[in-house]
Amino acid sequence: MRNLKLTLAYDGTDFKGWQVQPDAATIQTMLATAIGRITGEKVLPQGSGRTDAGVHALAQVASFTTKSLIPAANLVIALNDTLPPSIRILGVREVPTDFHARKSARAKTYRYRMYRNNICPPFLARYVWHYPYPLNEDDMCTAAPLIEGEHDFTSFAAVDPERGLGDQGSNVRRVFSSMWRRDGDELIYEVRGNGFLHHMVRNLVGTFLLVGKG
Repeated sequence: MRNLKLTLAYDGTDFKGWQVQPDAATIQTMLATAIGRITGEKVLPQGSGRTDAGVHALAQVASFTTKSLIPAANLVIALNDTLPPSIRILGVREVPTDFHARKSARAKTYRYRMYRNNICPPFLARYVWHYPYPLNEDDMCTAAPLIEGEHDFTSFAAVDPERGLGDQGSNVRRVFSSMWRRDGDELIYEVRGNGFLHHMVRNLVGTFLLVGKG
Protein backbone atom coordinates (compact mmCIF):
# COMPACT_ATOMS: atom_id res chain seq x y z
CA MET A 1 0.00 0.00 0.00
CA ARG A 2 1.38 3.40 -1.01
CA ASN A 3 0.71 6.68 0.74
CA LEU A 4 0.62 9.60 -1.69
CA LYS A 5 0.82 13.32 -1.01
CA LEU A 6 -0.85 15.65 -3.51
CA THR A 7 -0.28 19.38 -3.82
CA LEU A 8 -3.11 21.10 -5.66
CA ALA A 9 -4.44 24.53 -6.58
CA TYR A 10 -8.03 25.42 -7.29
CA ASP A 11 -10.49 28.18 -8.04
CA GLY A 12 -13.16 27.65 -5.41
CA THR A 13 -15.79 29.96 -6.92
CA ASP A 14 -18.06 27.21 -8.22
CA PHE A 15 -17.54 24.76 -5.35
CA LYS A 16 -19.20 24.40 -1.95
CA GLY A 17 -15.86 24.18 -0.20
CA TRP A 18 -13.49 21.26 0.29
CA GLN A 19 -15.51 18.68 2.23
CA VAL A 20 -17.88 16.18 0.65
CA GLN A 21 -21.52 17.28 0.87
CA PRO A 22 -24.70 15.61 -0.40
CA ASP A 23 -25.76 16.83 -3.84
CA ALA A 24 -23.07 19.54 -3.95
CA ALA A 25 -19.90 19.99 -5.97
CA THR A 26 -16.90 20.07 -3.64
CA ILE A 27 -13.15 19.80 -4.17
CA GLN A 28 -12.89 16.58 -2.16
CA THR A 29 -15.70 14.98 -4.18
CA MET A 30 -14.14 15.94 -7.51
CA LEU A 31 -10.72 14.68 -6.42
CA ALA A 32 -12.08 11.39 -5.08
CA THR A 33 -14.02 10.80 -8.30
CA ALA A 34 -10.96 11.48 -10.45
CA ILE A 35 -8.73 9.18 -8.39
CA GLY A 36 -11.39 6.46 -8.55
CA ARG A 37 -11.61 6.65 -12.34
CA ILE A 38 -7.84 6.34 -12.68
CA THR A 39 -7.05 3.70 -10.05
CA GLY A 40 -10.34 1.80 -9.91
CA GLU A 41 -10.34 2.27 -6.14
CA LYS A 42 -12.79 4.01 -3.84
CA VAL A 43 -10.78 6.56 -1.86
CA LEU A 44 -11.49 9.73 0.09
CA PRO A 45 -8.43 12.01 0.00
CA GLN A 46 -7.82 13.93 3.21
CA GLY A 47 -7.01 17.64 2.96
CA SER A 48 -4.72 19.69 5.19
CA GLY A 49 -7.66 22.02 5.80
CA ARG A 50 -11.34 22.31 4.90
CA THR A 51 -11.64 25.46 2.84
CA ASP A 52 -15.07 27.08 2.80
CA ALA A 53 -17.32 27.72 -0.20
CA GLY A 54 -15.75 30.14 -2.66
CA VAL A 55 -12.28 29.94 -1.11
CA HIS A 56 -9.36 29.39 -3.49
CA ALA A 57 -6.10 27.53 -2.87
CA LEU A 58 -2.60 28.04 -4.21
CA ALA A 59 -1.04 25.00 -2.51
CA GLN A 60 -3.55 22.79 -0.71
CA VAL A 61 -2.15 19.45 0.44
CA ALA A 62 -4.07 16.18 0.36
CA SER A 63 -3.14 12.56 0.98
CA PHE A 64 -4.58 9.12 0.29
CA THR A 65 -3.49 5.49 0.27
CA THR A 66 -3.63 3.30 -2.81
CA LYS A 67 -2.62 -0.10 -4.15
CA SER A 68 -2.08 1.44 -7.57
CA LEU A 69 1.45 1.29 -8.97
CA ILE A 70 0.98 4.25 -11.32
CA PRO A 71 4.14 6.41 -11.10
CA ALA A 72 3.64 9.74 -9.35
CA ALA A 73 4.57 11.77 -12.44
CA ASN A 74 2.03 9.87 -14.54
CA LEU A 75 -0.62 10.36 -11.89
CA VAL A 76 -0.19 14.14 -12.11
CA ILE A 77 -0.89 14.00 -15.83
CA ALA A 78 -3.81 11.59 -15.50
CA LEU A 79 -5.49 13.59 -12.73
CA ASN A 80 -5.15 16.88 -14.60
CA ASP A 81 -6.64 15.23 -17.69
CA THR A 82 -9.61 14.05 -15.59
CA LEU A 83 -10.26 17.04 -13.32
CA PRO A 84 -11.92 20.28 -14.48
CA PRO A 85 -9.59 23.18 -15.39
CA SER A 86 -10.48 24.90 -12.11
CA ILE A 87 -8.61 22.19 -10.18
CA ARG A 88 -4.95 21.51 -10.96
CA ILE A 89 -2.61 18.94 -9.44
CA LEU A 90 0.79 20.59 -8.97
CA GLY A 91 2.64 17.56 -7.70
CA VAL A 92 2.35 13.99 -6.39
CA ARG A 93 4.93 12.14 -4.33
CA GLU A 94 5.11 9.03 -2.22
CA VAL A 95 5.45 9.71 1.52
CA PRO A 96 5.88 7.59 4.67
CA THR A 97 2.83 5.62 5.77
CA ASP A 98 2.36 7.76 8.89
CA PHE A 99 1.94 10.98 6.87
CA HIS A 100 -1.56 12.49 7.02
CA ALA A 101 -2.33 15.75 5.22
CA ARG A 102 -4.26 17.25 8.15
CA LYS A 103 -2.60 15.65 11.16
CA SER A 104 0.92 16.23 9.83
CA ALA A 105 0.33 19.89 8.90
CA ARG A 106 2.53 22.28 10.89
CA ALA A 107 1.05 25.57 9.69
CA LYS A 108 -1.53 27.01 7.31
CA THR A 109 -1.56 30.42 5.65
CA TYR A 110 -4.61 32.37 4.47
CA ARG A 111 -4.65 35.55 2.40
CA TYR A 112 -7.69 37.80 2.10
CA ARG A 113 -7.43 40.34 -0.72
CA MET A 114 -9.32 43.63 -0.66
CA TYR A 115 -9.36 45.82 -3.78
CA ARG A 116 -9.34 49.47 -2.77
CA ASN A 117 -9.63 51.40 -6.04
CA ASN A 118 -12.99 52.77 -7.21
CA ILE A 119 -13.28 50.43 -10.20
CA CYS A 120 -12.41 46.76 -9.84
CA PRO A 121 -11.03 45.10 -13.01
CA PRO A 122 -13.46 42.35 -14.08
CA PHE A 123 -10.74 39.71 -14.23
CA LEU A 124 -10.07 40.24 -10.50
CA ALA A 125 -13.70 40.10 -9.39
CA ARG A 126 -13.58 36.39 -8.48
CA TYR A 127 -10.47 36.77 -6.35
CA VAL A 128 -10.82 40.01 -4.37
CA TRP A 129 -13.35 41.83 -2.22
CA HIS A 130 -14.05 45.21 -3.79
CA TYR A 131 -14.14 47.76 -0.97
CA PRO A 132 -13.36 51.33 -2.20
CA TYR A 133 -14.70 53.10 0.89
CA PRO A 134 -12.62 55.09 3.42
CA LEU A 135 -10.60 53.06 5.93
CA ASN A 136 -7.86 53.87 8.39
CA GLU A 137 -5.42 51.27 7.13
CA ASP A 138 -2.78 52.22 9.72
CA ASP A 139 -5.18 51.29 12.53
CA MET A 140 -5.90 47.96 10.86
CA CYS A 141 -2.17 47.25 10.55
CA THR A 142 -1.70 48.08 14.23
CA ALA A 143 -4.57 45.84 15.33
CA ALA A 144 -3.64 42.75 13.29
CA PRO A 145 -0.75 41.46 15.47
CA LEU A 146 -2.90 41.65 18.61
CA ILE A 147 -4.41 38.23 17.83
CA GLU A 148 -1.03 36.52 17.59
CA GLY A 149 -0.39 33.77 20.12
CA GLU A 150 -2.65 31.05 21.52
CA HIS A 151 -6.27 32.03 22.11
CA ASP A 152 -9.79 30.63 22.18
CA PHE A 153 -11.24 31.91 18.89
CA THR A 154 -14.83 30.78 19.50
CA SER A 155 -16.07 34.36 19.06
CA PHE A 156 -14.66 34.41 15.52
CA ALA A 157 -16.11 31.05 14.43
CA ALA A 158 -19.36 30.55 12.54
CA VAL A 159 -22.16 28.94 14.51
CA ASP A 160 -22.25 25.49 12.92
CA PRO A 161 -23.66 22.64 15.05
CA GLU A 162 -22.67 20.05 12.44
CA ARG A 163 -19.00 20.93 12.81
CA GLY A 164 -19.02 21.52 16.57
CA LEU A 165 -15.51 21.92 17.91
CA GLY A 166 -12.66 22.27 15.44
CA ASP A 167 -10.58 19.39 14.11
CA GLN A 168 -8.25 19.68 17.10
CA GLY A 169 -11.04 19.02 19.64
CA SER A 170 -11.22 22.61 20.89
CA ASN A 171 -11.55 26.15 19.56
CA VAL A 172 -8.10 27.16 20.81
CA ARG A 173 -5.70 28.00 18.00
CA ARG A 174 -2.19 29.42 17.80
CA VAL A 175 -1.65 32.30 15.37
CA PHE A 176 2.00 32.65 14.37
CA SER A 177 1.64 35.86 12.39
CA SER A 178 -1.15 38.29 11.50
CA MET A 179 -0.63 41.32 9.28
CA TRP A 180 -2.12 43.68 6.73
CA ARG A 181 -0.01 44.94 3.82
CA ARG A 182 -0.49 47.09 0.74
CA ASP A 183 0.24 45.75 -2.74
CA GLY A 184 -0.68 48.39 -5.29
CA ASP A 185 -4.46 48.80 -5.25
CA GLU A 186 -4.89 45.82 -2.94
CA LEU A 187 -4.93 45.69 0.84
CA ILE A 188 -4.05 42.13 1.81
CA TYR A 189 -4.58 40.38 5.12
CA GLU A 190 -2.26 37.43 5.71
CA VAL A 191 -2.54 35.14 8.71
CA ARG A 192 -0.51 32.04 9.52
CA GLY A 193 -1.41 29.59 12.26
CA ASN A 194 -1.68 25.97 13.28
CA GLY A 195 -5.32 25.86 12.19
CA PHE A 196 -8.45 27.93 11.67
CA LEU A 197 -12.10 27.53 12.64
CA HIS A 198 -15.08 27.66 10.26
CA HIS A 199 -15.28 31.20 8.82
CA MET A 200 -12.64 32.36 11.32
CA VAL A 201 -10.52 34.21 8.78
CA ARG A 202 -13.37 36.10 7.15
CA ASN A 203 -14.72 37.03 10.59
CA LEU A 204 -11.30 38.34 11.58
CA VAL A 205 -11.26 40.43 8.41
CA GLY A 206 -14.70 41.81 9.27
CA THR A 207 -13.49 42.75 12.75
CA PHE A 208 -10.42 44.54 11.41
CA LEU A 209 -12.68 46.34 8.95
CA LEU A 210 -14.64 47.75 11.90
CA VAL A 211 -11.33 48.96 13.33
CA GLY A 212 -10.56 50.67 10.02
CA LYS A 213 -13.96 52.33 9.95
CA GLY A 214 -13.34 53.78 13.40
